[in-house]
Amino acid sequence: MTRSTSLPTTLYLSAPEMIRLVRRQGLTACIAGVAERIRHEFLRWNEFDKSARLACHSELGVIELMPIADASQFAFKYVNGHPGNHRRGLPTVMAFGMLADVQTGMPRLLSELTLTTAIRTAAMSALAARSLARPGSRRMALIGNGAQAEFQALAFRDLVGVEVLSLYDTDPAATAKLVANLAGQGLRLEVCAGTAEAVRGADIVTTATADKSHAAILTPDMIEPGMHLNAVGGDCPGKTELHRGVLGLSSVFVEYEPQSRIEGEIQQMPADFAVTEFWQVLAGRRPGRRSPSEVTVFDSVGFALEDFAALAFMGERAAALGFGEVIELMPDAADPKDLFGLLASRPRPAGPAPRQAGAARRMPPARTKLPAPM
Repeated sequence: MTRSTSLPTTLYLSAPEMIRLVRRQGLTACIAGVAERIRHEFLRWNEFDKSARLACHSELGVIELMPIADASQFAFKYVNGHPGNHRRGLPTVMAFGMLADVQTGMPRLLSELTLTTAIRTAAMSALAARSLARPGSRRMALIGNGAQAEFQALAFRDLVGVEVLSLYDTDPAATAKLVANLAGQGLRLEVCAGTAEAVRGADIVTTATADKSHAAILTPDMIEPGMHLNAVGGDCPGKTELHRGVLGLSSVFVEYEPQSRIEGEIQQMPADFAVTEFWQVLAGRRPGRRSPSEVTVFDSVGFALEDFAALAFMGERAAALGFGEVIELMPDAADPKDLFGLLASRPRPAGPAPRQAGAARRMPPARTKLPAPM
């Protein structure tokens, strides 16, 4: 048989390579680029085969798979959430993901997604706030100062115009870390003694806590007219951050309603509690904020379409800047029907000339391109 001249290769972006890529591209540019790519993909909402993520829960945390596909590409993310991991020297959230061809099933991009998830979560938060927060919002309370906090702070600075951050975390060391990391970033930082103090007078309140419990970090007495609440931490059954009374006095926006009913703040509410999927706001089908005094909530749990967008954006930037390594993740059989033959001792049929080590960094074959950049 005639052997294909296009070998089955996959572009691999390791964690060190992703760090190099973000440093080269610039974190601000990455957040803005992912936000724009998310906006673009959300406007193609009906072109995607969507489902709620598959989750396996344990006493210590959760491990999840998040799939999605359009007509040409399939994406998935593996992600965990283990609030006690810091005691083991591990991140609370760790992730990796893949883009593959729908027509062949061939994986074309394998990437770390721990750093990328932090970027896309912040990008999604800021994208939502541009439609849901009051114009001219300049003060944000940031409750929960862990691994996600810096990304949220910089996304809201650059994409929304936030200038002042009031900070609170039950762990003072987390707040001290955040203050040190944001030094010289053009933000005025105010360290607060509690949640109520932090949210007083805030235009936007972002909650990004990790405890796997039905918490009530924000209660109705803390809410002021016109606030926008960006609820990031609640993302699985049994894990919430807002008192249900806060939801009752707010207009609530979600990513993918079937998933948010299970995992989001609205898991506390009746099945007929009204929410709006955010893509409808971007598409002009439903209003976002309707008045200066309206209280809005973005009930963010993280949705696979955001990871699809982030994988596509990062893959394109890696290709353009020469980052990543081409690997043979799949076996390369001369006869695709003879997988066993790869294990045999007989000589393999002659094929294309072996690849040189110096040619390791290149994109997958052009016949299966990543989505075109926007």
